[in-house]
Amino acid sequence: MIKKYRSLITSFVVLAALAQPTLADPVDWVNLYIGTGSGPVGYGRTMPFVTPPFGMTSWTAQTRQNHQPGLSYKYQDNTISGFMGTHQPALWMGDYGYVTLMPEVDSLKPAPAERKLPFTHADETVRPDYYSVTMDAGHSRTIRTELTATSRCAYLRFTFPANDSSLVLIETSRPGIAGYAHVNTADHEITGYNPDRIDSGLGPLRLPNFKGYFVVQFRKPFADAGTYPTQPQPDLATGAFVRFHTTHGEVIEARVGTSFISLEQARKNLQSEIPTWSFTAVQQSLRRQWNAKLGEISIDGATEDQRRIFYTALYHSMLYPRTFSEHGRYYSAFDDHIHNGESYTDYSMWDIFRAEFSLLTLVAPERIGGMTQALLQDYQEGGWMPKWPNPSYTNIMISTHADSLVAEAAGKGFTGFSPRVAWDAVYKDAMTPPDGDTTRSWRDREPNTPYEARAGLTYLKTLGYIPADKTSEAASSTLEDAYDDWCVAQVAKSLGRTADYNFFLQRSLNYKHLFNPQTGFMQARNSDGSWASPAAGWTEGGPWVYTWDVLHDIPGLIQLMGGNDKFNARLDAYFEGDYNWHSNEPSHHVGYLYDFGGQPWKTQKTVREIAENEYANQPSGLDGDDDCGQMSAWYIFTALGFYPVNPASGDYMIGSPLFTRATLQLSHGRHFTVIAQNNSASNLYIQSATLNGKPLTSPVLRYRDIAQGATLRFVMGAKPSSWASSWKPSPIQ
Repeated sequence: MIKKYRSLITSFVVLAALAQPTLADPVDWVNLYIGTGSGPVGYGRTMPFVTPPFGMTSWTAQTRQNHQPGLSYKYQDNTISGFMGTHQPALWMGDYGYVTLMPEVDSLKPAPAERKLPFTHADETVRPDYYSVTMDAGHSRTIRTELTATSRCAYLRFTFPANDSSLVLIETSRPGIAGYAHVNTADHEITGYNPDRIDSGLGPLRLPNFKGYFVVQFRKPFADAGTYPTQPQPDLATGAFVRFHTTHGEVIEARVGTSFISLEQARKNLQSEIPTWSFTAVQQSLRRQWNAKLGEISIDGATEDQRRIFYTALYHSMLYPRTFSEHGRYYSAFDDHIHNGESYTDYSMWDIFRAEFSLLTLVAPERIGGMTQALLQDYQEGGWMPKWPNPSYTNIMISTHADSLVAEAAGKGFTGFSPRVAWDAVYKDAMTPPDGDTTRSWRDREPNTPYEARAGLTYLKTLGYIPADKTSEAASSTLEDAYDDWCVAQVAKSLGRTADYNFFLQRSLNYKHLFNPQTGFMQARNSDGSWASPAAGWTEGGPWVYTWDVLHDIPGLIQLMGGNDKFNARLDAYFEGDYNWHSNEPSHHVGYLYDFGGQPWKTQKTVREIAENEYANQPSGLDGDDDCGQMSAWYIFTALGFYPVNPASGDYMIGSPLFTRATLQLSHGRHFTVIAQNNSASNLYIQSATLNGKPLTSPVLRYRDIAQGATLRFVMGAKPSSWASSWKPSPIQ
């Protein structure tokens, strides 16, 4: 069965995360250390961000220089070299338009290795609304930094020792990057920009107008200020500094506005979001925002660890996609111009289409229309919907899962975007091969390629699959393209395009071309129809994982395998053989597949085990990259008791709720409540269920049931029951 990690977990002492004055508010249950460190459970590769839900700029202490792949903060580090306004969404994606501030004493030290100062986690406070740390400045001196933020701005306070040379450094770029900084002594202001996009070589667009602009305003006049280096040097970063004469314990306050539009817009953002010098007012406002969003789900019957894991996961799930518009305008990283409207970026599409976006339809429905419209704007401005905008085309991962997000938004009745443009965008994904499709292998992260879209689509349109001897990652792409075709069919159906619906529904069955009846596994094919090596053609997985990757037609997969008994036996072998790779997204739905095979009690047991073993209230508490909230969204859904195996369908497969009660606050005063009578760690099996008082005999919950407000009640027990085992899933439609 699933590997038992818990016995291997050493005891991490996370004093700062637990040292909250009270635990009355949801924000106090968030442990920002979860996912920031490596250890027995894994490394979630998260950072302790201070930013509002879906904030444009995230702020964190910088314990190391971030790059691709590498983040700004890791729990195991013990020095800090800056406090960074970053836009890096994940380990495998780069940063863009970032800015760093760092307090110093005695002399200017521009290089990170020279300016870094020691700290301990005992002297650190990490919360979504507030960060503080006291650093050792040497000679029995300390410097304290406090930080809070708005969507596009930050407020910092630096507490210095007595010193005639207390400085704040503002780093505008890295070595070799032509950043810019300007000092305005009269207004106590530093302005500048950073044109760096670390992942700029991964897509076709050069974007000469791209810049991350900033305005830094200080409350106290400067004793001195300047820029560095005085002469351009390719091996040095660029930036500015301000110097103060400080008494012991004196606080220097700074406000930072950021923008992707202009310096003037950065100043306007600052004036709009932090109009007065009141750190407390900004922090309290940010706290209210997080409490409001986190408070949309209340839980009872959770252990302290479960409560911290749950609310930290909810926090992580509401960081992305990132706001990319500024009070009614936005810079487009797809046509390099400024537009009116709302925009978002940093969609980890290959990851978040599985559960994260589906979670947002429940906890952030007010943003779904804008997030969907942003994808369509990218299509209109650049020619395609993006695969992984960061903030432009990056060609990361496979298939065109923006199709899934559009289909889910449309199918659930969200508005705020054009159905006609939506159809044009998904149709192009499904029917137009990328430039040079048959002359490129489309390797992962292949630099300087045209936009990839569906790599190998030329072959799929004639062969019914993507051949492994022509296109990289062909087997995974064939399977995931089949799901995306099903999504395109749903968009066609919503618009009454019956012929298109039937065409794409039929093409979504292409996954069957890869099923090898001799082995019972999915397997890549070559262009001549022969079977490729079983190890060929996969993306972050293999045959054991990807054989289950038929999200839209599990009944068809059961039929290919020879019926429920063989399907369930193969699932047993998958979990007993330790093939479940929960640290990567293609495995996330597999625990719920026993529901389809008539053995829902095994789903209940399996997902409980995964939740217990792959998540923990400690720095190494995520077994794999959170990937813009997908790992976290899995836990939220599983804790509530259901999960979107086919996210665009609006159906959720029922598992085993972790808590005795959970309530989602919905729009228009509605509530959806899950009650699990007799629930406990041992009473994990569903004995019976009702929805609004009526017997529920299928392991399926539908979006409309949730959105309208309802009560889902389970009776739990210690032994498996036959509840929902006679349910038969419907054929593909």
